[in-house]
Amino acid sequence: MPALVKHRLVLPVLLAALAAALVAGCGGSSDSSSGADPASVAPAKAPVYVGFTVRPEGEAKQNIEALAKSIAGVDDLGGLILEELENSASAGGEEFNYEKEVEPWLGEKGGLFLQGYHDENFEAAGAAVQTSSEDEAREFVDKRMAGGDEKVTDGSFEGVDFKVQEDGTTIGVFDGLVVFAGQEAIFKSMVEASNGDNLAGEKEFTDAIDHAPDESAADVFVDIGGLIDEAGNEIDSETQLFLDAVGIKPKEATAVASLIPGSDNVEIDLSTNLSGDNPPSGDASELLGSLPATSVGAFASAEFGKRFNEGIDQIDAQGIPGQVPPHQLKKALKEAGIDLESIANSIGDVGAYVTGNSESSLGGAMVLATDSATQAKNTVANIGLFLRSTGTPGITRITEGASGFSIRSSELGRQPIVVAAKGSRIAIGYGLAPTLASFEESGQTLSDSPAYKEAVSALGSTPITAYVDGPSALKLASALVPSDDEGFKEAKPYLTKVDYLALGSEASGDLAVAKLIVGVGK
Repeated sequence: MPALVKHRLVLPVLLAALAAALVAGCGGSSDSSSGADPASVAPAKAPVYVGFTVRPEGEAKQNIEALAKSIAGVDDLGGLILEELENSASAGGEEFNYEKEVEPWLGEKGGLFLQGYHDENFEAAGAAVQTSSEDEAREFVDKRMAGGDEKVTDGSFEGVDFKVQEDGTTIGVFDGLVVFAGQEAIFKSMVEASNGDNLAGEKEFTDAIDHAPDESAADVFVDIGGLIDEAGNEIDSETQLFLDAVGIKPKEATAVASLIPGSDNVEIDLSTNLSGDNPPSGDASELLGSLPATSVGAFASAEFGKRFNEGIDQIDAQGIPGQVPPHQLKKALKEAGIDLESIANSIGDVGAYVTGNSESSLGGAMVLATDSATQAKNTVANIGLFLRSTGTPGITRITEGASGFSIRSSELGRQPIVVAAKGSRIAIGYGLAPTLASFEESGQTLSDSPAYKEAVSALGSTPITAYVDGPSALKLASALVPSDDEGFKEAKPYLTKVDYLALGSEASGDLAVAKLIVGVGK
């Protein structure tokens, strides 16, 4: 930071000040009205846009401060950032005072867009933040960019004055916004957007962003189809076949993720039309809660059999290019003793879980809920007969605890693959004991876990679909991640604060909506 401040680069100074304001709500609300919507200077086809509240207040501010204290042990995170910024500026021969230089003109909302996705990177970016006083904002920009050994060039475009640094960073103030971009050409495109087509006027954007909750601190809009186009419109035929089979239409899709800070959790709300006109619905929380309490992580999906059947019908109709002709897949499998349609029609919800705290103890299973015990037992028996007919080695019959078989092979790892049925459930898992645990009626389940109960409560009316136990997941990760991994070592002190991760999902009209909640600080 000192080198950046020495060159009087206003952008990092401003961004750091915004970060401090965002995480702790520095200062009070502006008495004057703020400027235009920051999205009004983003190009209409920008595929990624992040909108954020610069000055969170009330409960939001209190929650952010509580999270900073519980996760990092910091009583005043915003103050700490500003103190470090001002100390760095002083060390670099600059003086910077947020309260005097930024707070008086800083508005309420900010926005950042990304564009030009290529080779896994964005080549263009621009941002804007509302200001309650254009004159004071210009004074700040002029002061920070004047003098020093960093050459600054003045420019004007469509009546908007701006300044350009040697590295191309361009900054100007107009329409009640402080606007900056990484390149002069991008800044000019933002001026053009403000006078014509812009993201704020795009129906896809407004329809998506309207579903963002009012209490969010930041919202991320993604035009999924736009990203695919910028990346070269490359979806291979097999992937497209799979997407069509499950009803996913990525080229027509958008998504919005919203960040909502709580006092003891962080919530991310997601809404998307990615799954087309028939988003997944249903409630599989009963199955999820019945999985073993020893699960490190688990998930469940409702009406899996119905969606599986629809997908198989789609693949069967189209065939698999170069492998299976149209209308032959189900026929060939049925002749081999596998009636996919019958199996799919008998399956309801599906769940899966992982257990263990080391590589040697790692196990888990996928659990299928069927209509009847007879159907479950017959399905497993038919799969076993099919594998034997293909000459699959290492198959051993299971008779205790469930009916089914296991397959042992050095290529499959230390434990066997197990396919078993008991009651109306089918389990397909890794390791005999972990798989049979899904049938244990007298053992502890996730529903008995206090952390799981807290996760369900935090999701409210949204059905829980996935759960990760924080301490157990960290213990397993510590055993699997190399001890010299610097990134994991740096993250571990913060990961110890995570109690759980919970994901809930449901359908809302033609949208799939989800909540991800990270419980922290217990």
